[in-house]
Amino acid sequence: MVLAAITTGLAHRSCAQTISPVAVRAAYIPVVTWLPAWVAKEKGFFAAHGLDVTLSVAQNLSTLPGTVGKQFEFAPSTAPDLLKSVASGLDVVAVASEVFETEDNPTTYVIVSKESGIAGPKDLAGKIIATPTIGGVIHVSVLYWLKKNGVDPASVRAVEVPFPNMPDQLKAKRVDAVESLEPFAGALRANGNVSIATPLLSVGKNVLFPFWISQGAWARANLPTIKAWIAALEDAKSFIEKNPAEARKIMAQYTKLPEAVVQTTPFPTYRFAIKPEDIQVWAAALKEVGQLDKQVDSSKLVVTP
Repeated sequence: MVLAAITTGLAHRSCAQTISPVAVRAAYIPVVTWLPAWVAKEKGFFAAHGLDVTLSVAQNLSTLPGTVGKQFEFAPSTAPDLLKSVASGLDVVAVASEVFETEDNPTTYVIVSKESGIAGPKDLAGKIIATPTIGGVIHVSVLYWLKKNGVDPASVRAVEVPFPNMPDQLKAKRVDAVESLEPFAGALRANGNVSIATPLLSVGKNVLFPFWISQGAWARANLPTIKAWIAALEDAKSFIEKNPAEARKIMAQYTKLPEAVVQTTPFPTYRFAIKPEDIQVWAAALKEVGQLDKQVDSSKLVVTP
């Protein structure tokens, strides 16, 4: 019986050793939002959960829904991009969250010069505001914030400006306000500019920000892979909390940001569970500002273990 037990144990070990890791391709944007994926890759958490992950940098979230199922198994997205993609006929679903915007840890701001005389939403009527993407999640939240406060969103003119260029545009008075994200927002405020809003929080107190999407058919057929992906991200989150200095080194490697910026960038609120209700609040906001004219069933937009 001892020999049989040893033989069985060896057989199980041999079987485990021959199981190949699941190859996964994932995109990321080079900002701190996606730090858990970088940590999971560099510290071996993906490998520990049976995943062989290839990470590829991307620059524009809005272009990524069309790449899942083709170039990537997992890609970053936001609720407006997901909802608009589904409304246009793409089979894409949310599979895991990444960051939630919370009242105690906001990361997005509407920022103005302290000499501008702009103190709130009503002062922005007729003004020019710089946004990273006119159809993106931050601008949608700003339009929603304006409307909630009695300001016609159409009364504000938006111009697309990359985050790093916003300070110069604001200083030169080419724009009256900017929609900024950490770490750029911190630098703007450190230079004497002021925040008049945290716009994402107009949508909810704990609101879904960026998250992971996959092609719908692939997601429904690969729930164990999604479960392993989330488990690796949870391990990475624990590592970040216990080893922030080492996590910042990994952040520097992937973002290429200056050391001073890396050291002062606050970590957002990482949270990987996702529910249809998290998408639904964004569907309501999009309809309110006239950017979603088709009915989308949010209950079908989340496929997760």
